[in-house]
Amino acid sequence: MITTSTGKNINEPRITLVGAGPGDTELITLKGVKALQTADVVLYDALVNEELLDFAPAHAVRVYVGKRSGDHSYSQDAVNKLMIDYAINYGHVVRLKGGDPFVFGRGFEELDYAASYSIPAQVIPGISSSIGVPGMQQIPVTHRGLSESFWVVTGTTASGNVSNDVYEAARTNATVVVLMGIHKLEEITAIFKKEGKNKLPVAVIQSGTTKDEKVAIGIVDTIVEVVEEKKITSPALIVFGEVVSLHPAYQPIKEFYDIIAEE
Repeated sequence: MITTSTGKNINEPRITLVGAGPGDTELITLKGVKALQTADVVLYDALVNEELLDFAPAHAVRVYVGKRSGDHSYSQDAVNKLMIDYAINYGHVVRLKGGDPFVFGRGFEELDYAASYSIPAQVIPGISSSIGVPGMQQIPVTHRGLSESFWVVTGTTASGNVSNDVYEAARTNATVVVLMGIHKLEEITAIFKKEGKNKLPVAVIQSGTTKDEKVAIGIVDTIVEVVEEKKITSPALIVFGEVVSLHPAYQPIKEFYDIIAEE
């Protein structure tokens, strides 16, 4: 506890980066809940389920800082500065981030910034949507005989282009999970087509693990049309790979193409 020059008592400045998981409130870790329960301030992103804020004490300040595709309420630099300012003036800041802080969450930048002010900081991992969302749909990212590894890549770089890693991933037999790529879906599927993977199973999952979840199942050749038909938009992730064939909704697709192959 610190007593300021005005006589106000505040807790020692410290920061905890907490992964909130993919959306379902029950998918946050117990350690993450305990951190929220001791927060003086919670800085939370757009992809965080706001029901998690109920774990914070009544006195805790709750600050929405945006940070999602198409919603940049605060720049990363502004978030960094807010984090430090609140820690100095209030005490324990919980930086609550969707998924895992270190999977396209820019968590290390925030950790590094805290260190530059000599403010103690720790990280509590979260379930990454790249694994958790397909998993909740019973799509394993690896499966014996189908996929020996998986890639997690961003669909869109800071410059607005498709990541070069998508081109590399499309050449492999690995499961490829693309985050932040729904608005580049047509361009991304063209990359897989160029590699001769027109019939590769694909899943697109919007708002995974939440009540707003939507799922589109198809193949590279058809997934753009299926997504349009189901009116799927961001936030959504894309799964390319033979493991998608394990999803129950893929079976009619497989049967259809098996019939065509026999003709």
